[in-house]
Amino acid sequence: MNGDTKLSVDPVVAAFDLAGNVRRGRREFMKGLTAVAGATGLFGYDMRLAVAEPPPETTKIRLIHAPDICLAPQYLAEELLRLEGFSQVEYARATGADPDAHILLVEGKADLTLDTVTALVPALDGGRPIVVLAGIHGGCYELFGNERVGKIRDLKGKRASITALGSGEHVYIASMMLYVGMDPRKDITWVEGKTQDETMRLFVDGKVDAFLAFPPQPQKLRAKKIGHVIVNTSLDKPWSQYFCCMLAGRREFVRQNPVATKRALRAILKATDICAREPERAARYMVKKDYEPNYDIALEVVKEVSYNAWRTFDPDNTLRFYALRLHEVGLIKSTPQKLIAQGTDWRFLNELKRELKA
Repeated sequence: MNGDTKLSVDPVVAAFDLAGNVRRGRREFMKGLTAVAGATGLFGYDMRLAVAEPPPETTKIRLIHAPDICLAPQYLAEELLRLEGFSQVEYARATGADPDAHILLVEGKADLTLDTVTALVPALDGGRPIVVLAGIHGGCYELFGNERVGKIRDLKGKRASITALGSGEHVYIASMMLYVGMDPRKDITWVEGKTQDETMRLFVDGKVDAFLAFPPQPQKLRAKKIGHVIVNTSLDKPWSQYFCCMLAGRREFVRQNPVATKRALRAILKATDICAREPERAARYMVKKDYEPNYDIALEVVKEVSYNAWRTFDPDNTLRFYALRLHEVGLIKSTPQKLIAQGTDWRFLNELKRELKA
């Protein structure tokens, strides 16, 4: 997908007027949505959920297109969002100048997005106008090291590459160091690489001893037999017990559009279930839409990421885990309790867990 994408589906447009009011009766609206379901091949979608509540306050929804395979639910949701009554589905492109997806929320260029918890915690602490709505999946990151680094404690006195101080991967590595009693402010040298590709290149070229790999980087490094994994967040505790990526919304959008927010979240959770149950289907979709050119890499990523985590993990626990460590050493000012109280809204998630039998 190149640039922003604007999509429309005639049956849905026919079902809603521009103000988001139902124009047809429920029976006709059901026919329209069922037609979309047939056209998209998503017969597993429970249409009763889409018609049992008011239509969305807006028929336009804006998400973010970032070059990250693990964000597959955000892209698979494209068709499901149409079934929820969104006749316009747009993707704003995140670039290397926007290392954290939530920045586009802050700038008013998007309404909802997946982003890493380690990017969201500092953003909430900084008072940015976003709200975390749900945990989506775990297990994106893998901490790679060279022959001098065999465990986290071996990072003492070493060099690690990150895109920038305060970035998601910087906070992630820092939280790992804090967990084992190290001080990320003085026990390691941070080398800024500006982009994710450059951070990996610094590691491959031997200019740093470690870096945090993000899909498809781990798969590429393993294929080339470069470095080794120190921490795999999908397998190694305690990180495997917490979310990696969570869904955040622009606070004003969530406040003004509660029905649309719930409907959008439902579409994304259903897309997450597709990734968990049908990884081959998800991988084919990612290749078809040019999010990832290599099917084997896409399939490996989708299979390894914990897409069933939203049904079992507690999002409060995830935010508390990271916020506690960062607060203890002054990397954030907010206590975990304050951050959760002011920066989250689990109403929609809790309702959908009951509806979707999570």
